[in-house]
Amino acid sequence: MTNVINTLKHATLAASVAASVTTGAVAQDSAEAQNIAVANSYFTAVQTGDLEALGALVAPDVVWHQPGDNQFSGSHESAQAVFGMIGGMMQVSAGTFKIDEVSSIMANGDQVAAILKFSAQRDGVEMSMSGVDVMTVSNGQIKEVWLYSEDQAAEDAFWGK
Repeated sequence: MTNVINTLKHATLAASVAASVTTGAVAQDSAEAQNIAVANSYFTAVQTGDLEALGALVAPDVVWHQPGDNQFSGSHESAQAVFGMIGGMMQVSAGTFKIDEVSSIMANGDQVAAILKFSAQRDGVEMSMSGVDVMTVSNGQIKEVWLYSEDQAAEDAFWGK
């Protein structure tokens, strides 16, 4: 999986650089390519459990908007709060919560969007669905995140209150 993500990362960066040469918008495309690289590094760190990389990529004052109406929903302000929430998800799912696939990452300025699939298991029930993560990246760190789930009601039921 890591090889797939790294291949995607390099292809995306190459396409961004090629587009910037063609359009003459080198500075903007270069910044967007860097923001895509930050998002790629974040997803790779999540998938491999690289806590040191996660700590460097997520800004200390990050604002994270977790969707839905479940025990993890709401706005979480600070890296410590976000990592606590994710730790809670790992505890509830007995360590099975994961990002299975990142199929596309795109940028528009400081905004980066990723289409992904995630899953978890809990008490004999499995949750697996697509989602979209939208991040604001600034100075090489993730400053704000908005998450969207394919079936929020199913995700709410899975996580519980």
